[in-house]
Amino acid sequence: MFKGKKYQNSAKLIEKGVVYDPTDAMALVVKTATAKFDETVELHVKLGVDSRHADQQVRGAIVLPNGTGKSVRVLVFAKGDKADAARAAGADYVGDMDLVEKIQKENWFDFDVVVATPDMMGVVGRLGKLLGPKGLMPSPKSGTVTPDAAKAVLDAKAGKVEYRLYKTNIIHCPIGKVSFGPEKLQENFDALIGAIIKAKPAAAKGQYVRSCTLATTMGPGVKVNTAKLV
Repeated sequence: MFKGKKYQNSAKLIEKGVVYDPTDAMALVVKTATAKFDETVELHVKLGVDSRHADQQVRGAIVLPNGTGKSVRVLVFAKGDKADAARAAGADYVGDMDLVEKIQKENWFDFDVVVATPDMMGVVGRLGKLLGPKGLMPSPKSGTVTPDAAKAVLDAKAGKVEYRLYKTNIIHCPIGKVSFGPEKLQENFDALIGAIIKAKPAAAKGQYVRSCTLATTMGPGVKVNTAKLV
């Protein structure tokens, strides 16, 4: 795969085969960001679990201390007072069957997070095949199926991220923007990696965090010393 000149120059700053302490890795990932836009910094963690087994799933959500740097559009399925509270909290879209039909008929996905009150899940369930593959289906584990839709909206707007294990046993998750600088990114990194370590399944055996890499949208990966994380 061809890599551009900027990428190649950035890659030269990273020593091959070296795993960096988290603080050094964070400084390096910011230094290697050369795009003209404010790149997102992502964390990629390979875990020593088997995603094929239900008792080894790793999934949860956390509000990052410094947010994600991204404005989040929140859709809420709720009725009555809970719908009013969600609107007051800043939800971008609130409704019930009307929104289900809009998504089904218009293939409409102008939102980033979906929240639903428990009584609405019978309706939202009809959208499983549409929302599921996009990672948008509300879930109690991620706090997006909740009686307190207003709090879920506030959390999403404040920079809540959901982390979950992919089939490759890797978690991919954003921790902020390059413009945050190393210190704020480090705070977000510590919060997220801490949550992932805390979520270690009881059935997981051996080394839990196998590898950890930081990378910007357009930049090369920087490997982090996992021994310093556990």
